[in-house]
Amino acid sequence: MADIITAIASQVRKASTQALDISFNELLDMAGGDELNIRPDYQRLFRWSEGQRSRFIESLILEMPVPPIFVIEEEDGKYQLIDGLQRISSYLHLRGELAAPHLDPPVQKGEKLRLIDCDVVEELNGLTFDELPSALQIRLKRAFIRVEVIRKGSDPRFRYHMFKRLNTGGAGLSPQQIRNCAVRMLSNEFPDFIVELSKHDAFQTCTEGLTIERILAAVNEELVLRFFALKNARSLFKHDVSDFLTEYMEQVADPDNARGFDYAAEREVFEKTFGLLNRALGDKAFAFRNKVGNDLAAGFSIYHFEAISIGLQAVLDRIDYDNAADVEKLEAVLRQVKLSDDFVRIC
Repeated sequence: MADIITAIASQVRKASTQALDISFNELLDMAGGDELNIRPDYQRLFRWSEGQRSRFIESLILEMPVPPIFVIEEEDGKYQLIDGLQRISSYLHLRGELAAPHLDPPVQKGEKLRLIDCDVVEELNGLTFDELPSALQIRLKRAFIRVEVIRKGSDPRFRYHMFKRLNTGGAGLSPQQIRNCAVRMLSNEFPDFIVELSKHDAFQTCTEGLTIERILAAVNEELVLRFFALKNARSLFKHDVSDFLTEYMEQVADPDNARGFDYAAEREVFEKTFGLLNRALGDKAFAFRNKVGNDLAAGFSIYHFEAISIGLQAVLDRIDYDNAADVEKLEAVLRQVKLSDDFVRIC
């Protein structure tokens, strides 16, 4: 039992925290002045409907208690948000300071939330901040929320695990969205690398069959991670694929982990792999066989993605990217494989 107490105490010492009460108007000023950092890849996780946003504002007007938000103090004294995005973004929308083009309908900066679905004070419905009585405007500006600050100097792994615990299971968050943000508690380099490669032209063409909903859920970024994890650590896959991807991303991002990652070499392999697949099959690289006829249909299959992109690694060095004959041979082989009954049956 003493060992357990000692182990817990050693972890507690890695955290330095502080609780502050800050008004929403001050948070608005901090966000506008870059003192409160809401990273773009994190901001895309904002998913509350207009009704949910409105009811949160109604709660502030009614002075109902609201849960605290959590931030990390960065080295320059600025705060990085790790939990509380839905609440802060709702207030930013109320004040016309939210840019959320991913929403349906999209929100542009300057557009102010028009309250709907308020179910306690229905008279609020249809009003914007500017149309509220001045007394309510002042009340909203002065409304306080508890801000839990993880102070600079806290152990990065403690911050990472805190983010995961706070955000895992949140409504509308995909596993990759959580990974992208949580792993930044360890390092930005690998998450930035994944996001950058997900925008590579050849990769985007090859994965054109992804729906907009899957892209908004960062499935394209998960595919980049999946490529590197299966290419470099397939032997470690022994359980749920989501946990496998998370653990691999943690290992690469953790500056104290022994797993090496040669960014320049890995980029070269990625670009050659998807450059060749783009030249050979383009947007049909990971498409299914058409059910009618013997050709490839539009769409995207994760099984084709894994089998083809990883299988190609065995011969990648023997294919000349600039040799038309090599590309034509690759296309012929891939078509033969993808259209075969055996491949269709297992994929």
